[in-house]
Amino acid sequence: MCRWAAYRGEPLYLEELVTSPAHSLIEQSHCATRAKTATNGDGFGIAWYGDRPEPGRYRDILPAWSDCNLRSIARQIRSRLFLAHVRAATGGGTRRDNCHPFVHGRWSFMHNGQVGDFEHLRRPMENMLDDELYTARTGTTDSELLFLLALQFGLDRDPLGACAEALGFVERLAANLDHSVLVRFTAAFSNGHDLYAVRYASDCKAPTLYAAPMGPNGGYCLVSEPLNDDNAWAEIPDGSAVIVGENGVDVRLFGAADVPARGRLAATPRPLGAGEGVQLA
Repeated sequence: MCRWAAYRGEPLYLEELVTSPAHSLIEQSHCATRAKTATNGDGFGIAWYGDRPEPGRYRDILPAWSDCNLRSIARQIRSRLFLAHVRAATGGGTRRDNCHPFVHGRWSFMHNGQVGDFEHLRRPMENMLDDELYTARTGTTDSELLFLLALQFGLDRDPLGACAEALGFVERLAANLDHSVLVRFTAAFSNGHDLYAVRYASDCKAPTLYAAPMGPNGGYCLVSEPLNDDNAWAEIPDGSAVIVGENGVDVRLFGAADVPARGRLAATPRPLGAGEGVQLA
């Protein structure tokens, strides 16, 4: 399984997540503690937002711990919103096009998890894409295809609703084709303004997700596993979505939408009620 970290707030140097902490993302690339596999050496990537609406991006197939350019870039680039990912491949070859984050227009996306029986579902999933999104696909991973499906279902209009609809479509597709219904999805994505994350699995065994305040003036960090031993890290429950925006962090219940595949009626996640939520300092 992969490891990732994302941040939104006052500008920080990327090294404050990627290289500097005791359990930084580079450290997790060869010594993850809360994943099935400790080593995540099948490439890495970072996407960051600056003065332009579309993100910058740097990816490579080298293990994150062995790329001196990554350390240099992380020390120099300062951003108010960025995503960083180290990959442990569960499908798709080790090639740059398969390294996260994926980008399309102003959107960036990274994922930890899998789609069960993806080799049998890939073609009908691709058939749901219009020509523009189909030709935008450059890699072979289930992660990139889930991102494109979310774009197809209206990510610009309703980010969490589109994500719920994409996951619901994949689950119903698997059931209709008599394949195992297994989607494990812990992902972060952004339009350059807000940062979103979802932790969801059809078998209630979603990959981990944690959050903590970081930086001045209400910044937040979302990670696959804590970057240090600080007690500020709170685990986001399975079946939840997180929005980090100008007004801080909002944690909501989340589930895959049970709607017709080509519909636009994805369930709207509701805020967590009393006793359901997670305390973020």
